[in-house]
Amino acid sequence: MLGFACAAYPNTETDTWVPACWRVGTAFEQEQKPSNGERGRCEIHIVEAMSASVYIESSVVSYLTSRPSRDTVIAGRQAITVAWWQGARSRYEVFVSILVMEEISAGNPEAVARRLSAVAEMSSLGISREAYVLADALLSTKAVPQNSQRDALHIAIAATQGMDFLLTWNFRHINNAETRRLIAKTTSARGFVCPVLCSPEELGGIDDDE
Repeated sequence: MLGFACAAYPNTETDTWVPACWRVGTAFEQEQKPSNGERGRCEIHIVEAMSASVYIESSVVSYLTSRPSRDTVIAGRQAITVAWWQGARSRYEVFVSILVMEEISAGNPEAVARRLSAVAEMSSLGISREAYVLADALLSTKAVPQNSQRDALHIAIAATQGMDFLLTWNFRHINNAETRRLIAKTTSARGFVCPVLCSPEELGGIDDDE
């Protein structure tokens, strides 16, 4: 694969080749099955529901659990995230991934504890071979910058697992008006539907008139 400049190792249980630089520690290793558009299995089995599915990217969890910021923009996003979490979230089937779990487990222990607690009851998606291939395609087509492998992989996981929405505050490399079309085109060319890339404010966010 072009974008992931590292060795790969086989997951003998799933016959999935995974770049070694993406190997996740045993704390978050999960059972997977070859992806054909189905969602990966995990410790908390995923239950099919009528609700639309939402992939919660790491930045959302960070804004949700961070201490109030003095920066007005960041503080506004924090407030919107909390409002979405407490209000609109219940209308959706929400997921994280083992990549999200890895990212939110880094840093200050107290902050890590808050982040992990926030997603403790969410189902966590695995990473299939197709996700790595799609992530590589997003990098090679420059839909996502070459140095943003993790951002590409978030998009790829959500797409290959059939998510309806990818919720993020990452406007630079994921929810970017200049690159969304190329991201969707690249995803479609590989046989998947790109989830709607949006922020909590765009997905119901702070206003709930129901």
